[in-house]
Amino acid sequence: MKKAGRNEMGTMKAIICPKYGPADVLQIRQINKPIHRQDEVLIKIYATSVTNSDLFIRSSNIPSKMMRIPFRLMMGLRGPRNPIIGEVFSGRIEAVGFDIKRFKPGDKVYGLTGFSLGGYADYKCMKEVDSKQGCLAIMPDNISYEEATSAAYGGLLAIQYMEKGNIKKDNKVLIYGASGTTGTFAVQYAKHLGATVTAVCGTKNLEFIKSLGADNVVDYTRQDAISQLVKYDFVLDAVGKSKTSALKKACVKALSKNGKYGSIDESPLLLKSDRLNQITKMVEAGAVNPVNDRVYSFEQIIEAHKYVETGHKRGNVAVTVNFDQ
Repeated sequence: MKKAGRNEMGTMKAIICPKYGPADVLQIRQINKPIHRQDEVLIKIYATSVTNSDLFIRSSNIPSKMMRIPFRLMMGLRGPRNPIIGEVFSGRIEAVGFDIKRFKPGDKVYGLTGFSLGGYADYKCMKEVDSKQGCLAIMPDNISYEEATSAAYGGLLAIQYMEKGNIKKDNKVLIYGASGTTGTFAVQYAKHLGATVTAVCGTKNLEFIKSLGADNVVDYTRQDAISQLVKYDFVLDAVGKSKTSALKKACVKALSKNGKYGSIDESPLLLKSDRLNQITKMVEAGAVNPVNDRVYSFEQIIEAHKYVETGHKRGNVAVTVNFDQ
């Protein structure tokens, strides 16, 4: 075990967001490698993701105009207070502090960095205790680092908001936005719980979403889409409240007498390692398979951001930070 605070100084590569703006503001730089404290682990990051949250943090262009000033007061006035953005990571524990109980050097882990950010870099120091600064857990041993980033982000979002529905066997569940990172996980998770799943997505993704287990699919581009809806025990908005349509409004109303509705941006994401452990078990059991649309290299971070901004990704967009030796 390497002693906390005494690991050798060195440098690492990191993606820096020096100011709010378009994807082109992102820069790759060499900076000091972090030193872990006695209550922290040092993680060598192998993969990260480009999420919608990353886009909001990079651009400061959050959906609600009323929240832009509070956002900047919290995150930084002219640019992110931590210029190394990135919320999702997977990697390997390189060193641990004396107080660490859950992890040891060599463990493969994944998680979210929360308000501490820092996922777009070679290394990240984290505490093992869940907080708004992040959560981490042992990642599934049957998937790649890039796939683990999809499982962590999409899984935490899906589980948190689907717990609201208390989904049981044979319940009717509707997933609006089934082709995104959260949606692809949610479809599989609902099937795992025994539900009958209807998925809303675009034409090009219909067959793919069926392959994930959806019992019924609704093409949101069709004029008769609303007429295909029935009554559901639970409806999940996996897109977020910033995007709306006549079909989406109809989905909100398509609830059974005691039906419940949840949206992925109705409340802050809770960073819980026990949920990551739950995801690990499901992935290792084959109940859920994380979905990556594209995997970019570290040097292609600007391209990755621009692609996610198109709004047409299928599942997750991962970025390889390092290759496992």
